Amino acid sequence: MKLRQLAHARTGDKGDTSNISVIAYRHDDYERLCAALSAARVQAYLAGLFEAGDVPPGFQVRRYELPGVAALNFVVTGVLRGGVTRSLALDAHGKTLGSILLDLDV
Repeated sequence: MKLRQLAHARTGDKGDTSNISVIAYRHDDYERLCAALSAARVQAYLAGLFEAGDVPPGFQVRRYELPGVAALNFVVTGVLRGGVTRSLALDAHGKTLGSILLDLDV
């Protein structure tokens, strides 16, 4: 099953950092999200966006739990390669990162 069947995502950015919130549709699925989405798993999955050896310096994922709203917040540093004003990437704001993460098998 794809993550998108259990949750939706919202993204934001600040400089070289993207913020991806994954919010369960049903509060009952929150524990399942916690079990399936460790920071290490999300980091390994998003690292697949880069060619081998081309992972940006400082690329790291930190996870924050928000049980009251059945959400996980992932702060992904280094992923935007300099941020909106410095990156030549097509998605300088990182808005597609939420959609990419929702394609993860859980």
